[in-house]
Amino acid sequence: MKKLITLSVTLLLLLAACATAPQNWQTINAAQAQAIMAETEHFVLLDVRTQAEFNQSHIPGATLLPYNEVHTRAHELPDTNTVILLYCQSGRRSAIAAAALAGLGFTNIYDFGGINNWPFEIITGG
Repeated sequence: MKKLITLSVTLLLLLAACATAPQNWQTINAAQAQAIMAETEHFVLLDVRTQAEFNQSHIPGATLLPYNEVHTRAHELPDTNTVILLYCQSGRRSAIAAAALAGLGFTNIYDFGGINNWPFEIITGG
């Protein structure tokens, strides 16, 4: 019984530590992302969806880097200080990609969620 209580307390402390750990990226909205693109000379716009989704529609100037390939392809990005704007379909995969990039040492990460909430220009496939 003592071991179970000790284990439970340890797990609760770990969960509390994870919940209060600093987030190394910013979650922004589409308008803020558009403003960063307009005001920033050098940035990378990453679509972290699949190739098929990208072919169907994407934001002009976006580069495809599927969220599940971030760890193996992050070396393709200019450097860890480059402004990186991320999006996916709804926001779940872009948050995963943002966390992965932060874990790899990238420092200027902006997650604006999903293309579903992008009110600006979109390129659609045929």
